[in-house]
Amino acid sequence: MLLCRISLVSQTLPRWGRRSQRGGGLLLRAVSFSSSRCHGVSSGEGSAQPAESGSGQGQYRDTVLLPKTDFPMKLTGQKLLDKELEIQQDCKFADLYSWQRERKAKKEFCLHDGPPYANGDPHVGHALNKILKDIRNRFEMLRGRQVHYVPGWDCHGLPIELKALGELGTSGLSPLQIRQKAREFAEGAIARQMAAFQRWGVMADWDQCYYTFDGAYEAAQLKVFQEMHSKGLIYQDYKPVFWSPSSRTALAEAELEYNAEHVSRAIYTTFPLATLPPNITKEAGLDSVSVLVWTTQPWTIPANQAICYMPNAQYSVVKRLDNSELLLVATERTANMAALLGTELEVVSTFTGSQLEGGICKHPTIPSKEVPLLPANHVTMAKGTGLVHTAPAHGMEDYSVASQFKLSVDCIVNEDGKFTELAGPELHNLSVMNEGTDRVISMLKECGSLVKEERCVHSYPYDWRTKQPVVIRPSKQWFINTASLKDKAKEALQKVRVLPESARSSLLAMLDRRTYWCISRQRSWGVPIPVFYHRETGEALINKHTVSHVAQLFKEKGSDCWWELPIETLLPAAVLKKSKAGPVGDYIRGEDVLDIWFDSGASWSDSRADAYVEGKDQIGGWFQSSLLTSVAVRNKAPYKSLVVHGFAVSEKGEKMSKSLGNVVDPDVVINGGKDPSTPAFGADVLRWWVAESNVFSEVQIGPNALNSARDSISKVGLRLLPAELNRIE
Repeated sequence: MLLCRISLVSQTLPRWGRRSQRGGGLLLRAVSFSSSRCHGVSSGEGSAQPAESGSGQGQYRDTVLLPKTDFPMKLTGQKLLDKELEIQQDCKFADLYSWQRERKAKKEFCLHDGPPYANGDPHVGHALNKILKDIRNRFEMLRGRQVHYVPGWDCHGLPIELKALGELGTSGLSPLQIRQKAREFAEGAIARQMAAFQRWGVMADWDQCYYTFDGAYEAAQLKVFQEMHSKGLIYQDYKPVFWSPSSRTALAEAELEYNAEHVSRAIYTTFPLATLPPNITKEAGLDSVSVLVWTTQPWTIPANQAICYMPNAQYSVVKRLDNSELLLVATERTANMAALLGTELEVVSTFTGSQLEGGICKHPTIPSKEVPLLPANHVTMAKGTGLVHTAPAHGMEDYSVASQFKLSVDCIVNEDGKFTELAGPELHNLSVMNEGTDRVISMLKECGSLVKEERCVHSYPYDWRTKQPVVIRPSKQWFINTASLKDKAKEALQKVRVLPESARSSLLAMLDRRTYWCISRQRSWGVPIPVFYHRETGEALINKHTVSHVAQLFKEKGSDCWWELPIETLLPAAVLKKSKAGPVGDYIRGEDVLDIWFDSGASWSDSRADAYVEGKDQIGGWFQSSLLTSVAVRNKAPYKSLVVHGFAVSEKGEKMSKSLGNVVDPDVVINGGKDPSTPAFGADVLRWWVAESNVFSEVQIGPNALNSARDSISKVGLRLLPAELNRIE
């Protein structure tokens, strides 16, 4: 009930706060003061009338000294909105934060604001998050603490860049022109969001907000970058990354959405065994065995470099009774294969996976190419044949095998998601996800290697901005070695209070799955990675001297100077001398920018926040990027506690979507819509909805929830106000 009533208290605190030192009844007096001091309530002093004579029903009416007010019991429509705005102005809502910062307090409570993305109008998810934070802050203030809450905005990244440019695209525009348009778009979104947050009654330091596109912020971010680089935690490498052809940039795990309804053309195909493994050459009838593999990505077959097996598993050579073909599959998968192929499979021989060592297969579509059979820990028996097609350039686990056995990692896919010349003339320039897949399957049919094709519905990564599928391809990028930070991060997380506690396991699981973090992006709107490359060798020049100099320039001029200033200013002679580098003419500036999760993840200050409060999507996002950067630089978590709340959903429990027509606009909730079914509820109803919700699950909102919140406010007002007015001192 306490949190619910704070919704009403939000309209009273600035003026009554100075009276609170008298003692108890603080929360209750808040309601009474709203009605008395701001709405013309008379205390009744000196207004007593002689008691009525006789014994009528109203004979004691004038002996009860109750305050009187012209504040109406019920307001609707525009009158409600006008009264709310009047209260905000008369009670000086805007002064509340500065007032409580000025008062004496033994302890400070710091809630560090996770920066919302400056790419659109405020939505109901913002309302849930910001109001929940405000409730927590006001609660801590009522406990006598001095609240520190500085709002922030995440201002860089592709979504802003794309929306700013609209249909213009980047063709013909310089990086500075793109950045100017993106900045203007972000500034407009920030203004709209800030106005909404203030209308919702959020108490904050609105004059000192932080923005990730501010020069001072960017300079501080580069300081974090440099400290991590000097510790060997940031490095450049050529390895597979999630690549978005629709955005033409590398993506981090946190920038992916997994589409559970993605449909792939999965295939079973054979690789003829050219050289039998030494340990099974004496087995009879194995002269024409083919290794059967399964993949949901047929386009990667031309990039195959090996076939992996599980060393401790059992494998069998089976004979198809319908055509006498000999196939090598895992013994455990034999029954599934028989059902799939629609024929009986007769076991010819069985042996352990370790006996496959030394076997070599012929590539089905590249006759001159041979691929080895190799052991690997990632092979499972859950699906497929128990033998895994391995294309190191286009798979994370495949790349690990390549690193162990020194396999080639040649990339056959360009930035647009099309086959390169390395894939051969038949495939060159074909889109790998569309006609390229068609052609590879046709090639397998033509050479007699295609055993079966099937439609496979499965979870597949999509670019969260463009909603298009991604591919895995190798490229030269900048990475954070999260594997070396993982244990420290886990240890630091054990000292953090997590609400709900069940979210802790998700945080730990996310850390386990992330062995490296790709932090470079091939875009214009972001913080440039402060690196210079040698014109001839391509060697990167980056050290504490170069980064510190660039950071100082960013602090003074903003990061636009990376493109505005001549390289002689970015890389002056003094810095070159300290770096023991050659003449400035030997170098060019880098073109990549930092991942926005690194932007926002470096927002922690030298102090440690008491709490971070964000939605569950930040378990793999801001919570994690903040933890990793803070542990890397300071050996501790940036927060003492985490509050992880659910998403706002429709009253049917559905994700809000314009196509479904179930989006709830907080502005319409407050001010009403054109439709009579969307009345003006005012800000307090929106706040009450948050306060009475179970925020640790999905939070439903719609007409029923809002009407219930309005009724609850009315009932509380009717029950509490007369009694509370007597408490005015």
